Amino acid sequence: MTRNRLLLGFTLSALGALAGCERSTGTAPDAAPAAPAPVTAQAPAAKPSAPDADAVAKLAAHFFQAPRTQAPLPTDTEAQVALGRMLFHEPRLSKNHDVSCNSCHGLTTFGVDNKALSDGHKGQKGTRNSPTVYNAAHHIAQFWDGRAATLEAQAEGPMMNPVEMAMPDAKRVEATLSSMPEYATRFRAAFPKGGRPVTLANAARALAAFERTLTTPSRFDRFLAGEHSALSAQEQRGLEAFVTTGCTTCHNGPAVGGASFQKLGLVEAYPALTDAGRFDATKNEDDRGYFRVPTLRNVEMTGPYLHDGSVKDLPSMVRLMGRYQLGRTLKDGEVDDLVAFLKSLTGELPPAERISAPPLPPSTKRTPKPDPS
Repeated sequence: MTRNRLLLGFTLSALGALAGCERSTGTAPDAAPAAPAPVTAQAPAAKPSAPDADAVAKLAAHFFQAPRTQAPLPTDTEAQVALGRMLFHEPRLSKNHDVSCNSCHGLTTFGVDNKALSDGHKGQKGTRNSPTVYNAAHHIAQFWDGRAATLEAQAEGPMMNPVEMAMPDAKRVEATLSSMPEYATRFRAAFPKGGRPVTLANAARALAAFERTLTTPSRFDRFLAGEHSALSAQEQRGLEAFVTTGCTTCHNGPAVGGASFQKLGLVEAYPALTDAGRFDATKNEDDRGYFRVPTLRNVEMTGPYLHDGSVKDLPSMVRLMGRYQLGRTLKDGEVDDLVAFLKSLTGELPPAERISAPPLPPSTKRTPKPDPS
C-alpha cells in the first residue's frame, strides 16, 4: 500500500505536481502588506511508520542531481579564499565604514541576521529579506530576482547599492583597498597574473571564492549517503510527505532548492503581493511574481521567511506553501512531520577559523575617511 502510494506520488511529481517554493535598491514601504488569511488547522491523522528501504532510495533520488549552472565553477586558490574571508568582514568596503557583508549575512547565525529587512547605510532598509550565503554556490542565480548570474556578480552589487553599503563607485572601493599595504600584498598573491591586482572585479572574485567554501553538511547528507538511521521515523515520514505532495518539484537538488524560479501564489493568488519579483530583472511580464526558489538547508535557523520576511515561524510557512503553492490544507500531523524533516536540514557550520572575523589591516593616511552622508 505504501509503495503504491509512493509510486503515485512520484508519477505526479514527474508530471509537474504544483509546489512552492536581498534586498533591492528601493526603500521599505510605509506600511506592511496585509498578512495572508490564516489557514485552518485540521485534526491530526494517525501517524504512519517510516517508509521502507526501497521507498527511501527513491525519496533520496530527488536530491542528487546538480542544478543547471551558467558556466563551470572556477578553481579557487587558498590565497583567494583567505582574501575573500577578510573582505567579507571588512566594514571599510562601505561608505561610512560601518557595514560589512557579515552585518547582514552573519556567518555564526547561518548566513542571515534573522531580521525581516536588514539595516544598511544610515540605517536604511530595503524591500527584500537578506538570504543566507551558506550553500549559495548551488544556486542557479543570486538574489531573490536572480539578477546576478554568479556569486562574483552578486558580490559587487551590495558595495555600490545606496541602501546597503553605499560606496559611490568602483574607484572608491579600489582606493580604499589599495591604501592598505597588506591588502595590496594579498591581492598580488591571490591574483599574480594579469595587470593591476587591486580591482573591484578581483575583490568580488575573492569574495565568491570564500563563499564557495560556505557549506553546511547535515544529518540529511548522511541519510543520502546511505546512513538511513541518521533521520528519525518522523523525519523520514516528513521526507516522504515532502516528496509525495510535490514539494520537490521546486525544492530539489543538493541545496534542496535554489535551482529554479517559481511563482509565489501558483495555485491561489498570494495576498497583498506587491513585489514584482523576477520581472524587476528581466522586464518580462511572464516573470512577474516569480522568485528564485530558496534553499531549504538550515531553514530552521534562517527565518523570518519569504522575500519580504513576512512569515515568522516555520509551521506557518509550511501551511502557507501548502495552500498557495499546492492548493492543499495540510493537517496538523503532516505539518509536524514536514517541519521535523526540514529541521534535519540544519547543518554544521564551518570551523571558527574559517568563518570568524580575521585581523584586518589598519587604515593609513591614504584610506578614505568614513562618510555618513
